[in-house]
Amino acid sequence: MYRQNGTKNGTNGVRLVRVSPYDRRTIHGFEKKNDSRNNKKRRKTIFFAAAAVMCLVFACLGAVHIVFNADSNTGTDHVDAVRGKLSQRVNTKPVEMPKEDVVLAGEQHPPRVAIDPGHGGEDGGCSNGDILEKNLNLEIALLLEKKLQAMGFETVLIREDSDTHMSLEERVQCAQEAKADIYVSIHQNSYDGKNPDSVSGIETWYCGSSQGSRRLAQLVHKGTVEKTGARDRELRQTDELYVIREASMPSCLIETGFVSNTEECGALASAEYQEEIAAGIAQGIDYYFNPKTMYLTFDDGPSEENTAAVLDILKAHDIKATFFLVGENVERHPEIARRIVEEGHTVGIHCYRHDYKALYASVDAYVEDFQKAYDVILETTGVEVQLFRFPGGSVNNHNKEIYKDIIAAMTEKGYIYYDWNGSLEDAVKQSTPAQLVENGVNSTRGRKKVVMLCHDIIYNTTQCLEDLLDSLPEYKMEPLTPEVKPIQFGVS
Repeated sequence: MYRQNGTKNGTNGVRLVRVSPYDRRTIHGFEKKNDSRNNKKRRKTIFFAAAAVMCLVFACLGAVHIVFNADSNTGTDHVDAVRGKLSQRVNTKPVEMPKEDVVLAGEQHPPRVAIDPGHGGEDGGCSNGDILEKNLNLEIALLLEKKLQAMGFETVLIREDSDTHMSLEERVQCAQEAKADIYVSIHQNSYDGKNPDSVSGIETWYCGSSQGSRRLAQLVHKGTVEKTGARDRELRQTDELYVIREASMPSCLIETGFVSNTEECGALASAEYQEEIAAGIAQGIDYYFNPKTMYLTFDDGPSEENTAAVLDILKAHDIKATFFLVGENVERHPEIARRIVEEGHTVGIHCYRHDYKALYASVDAYVEDFQKAYDVILETTGVEVQLFRFPGGSVNNHNKEIYKDIIAAMTEKGYIYYDWNGSLEDAVKQSTPAQLVENGVNSTRGRKKVVMLCHDIIYNTTQCLEDLLDSLPEYKMEPLTPEVKPIQFGVS
């Protein structure tokens, strides 16, 4: 039995939620968790508590001094005993112990990923002929596990074979007992309506308002769609999927395709396509823990309405950016300039008056304009600015005769200039918010470090900023500081 819902736009879309007794994604119809796991957990807790007390007594008496050595079997055995078996499903790479005293309290480990192949045992999930969802889920999960381990992650495989039957509660409990940092559930989709071959693609689900879960789902979804080229059925939010609702760590559930679609089912059963799916999920997980860096920068402000709107969005996302200010606009809107500083953003100088002809008339003209902007910003905000950006960039048609002399003069005074390697191109007239987002995403070109040029006096920039941030989950957003190596035209 299925329940059918429309897509977000209400056209030509389906969302299939199984409500049969063997649906592994809802809690209804399944047994309560076995208390034996809790009893084992209590015995482990008592054992470790007693061991901790004994160690403390011996330490106080000065009777024991334990030195762990990488070549000592005794030291390794002791470490393994203290760690305990978090789960038989936890897979880690062997780590050589350092040849020095080791403190186990608060021991760090690589990020640990719980991989949950949905269904299993008598619950085969959806099917197409002899192709069962439970087997597809497991095959993809095993490939994902190998890829993540090769990347240095620890893994917790919730189900290791197709015969294992686990309740939803047991799946979540397994991940939590293993202290997994994130939880990824792998599933397939199905459509039993007319023309099932018309429905295909990947969709990824997350639960609640957790930024961590949403970002994880974004990255897993984006990576998998990019690697496979499958139809993008978008990111979706729900509170009905038990495992991602009850997991205490960031979590998501990915439906990697429709087994009811003849062509897609054939692809899902192929080793090559499964590799692509696993590679996409692994890429998303890697970016979750190891994001690239973007420095959002805004020129030409402040503007009373538009800069305020930009600041509101940045505050809602807890993002710090960099604002290269125009002195005249600071004089017009001092309260906005002060708000920029009060909310923790970096302030730089763009110029005092945005007049290319006057500004680049000579080195002295540039320095004079810069000093005037510096004085206005210092008086208004109390910030002694060290960073600046040339109007038009450090090398442009207006300053090509003197830019080297200006750079030499400003560098001698201790100032640092920043150009950019990504841009919304929002200074171009008649650009729509959607086009600005596309410009911003395309201009990153997969770079690990991006200085993104935006203009906070442009209305459409305020309209596209939320979507831009949503389109770049693989980047963490940071403000520029003097310690950040600058992007400079003709240098970087």
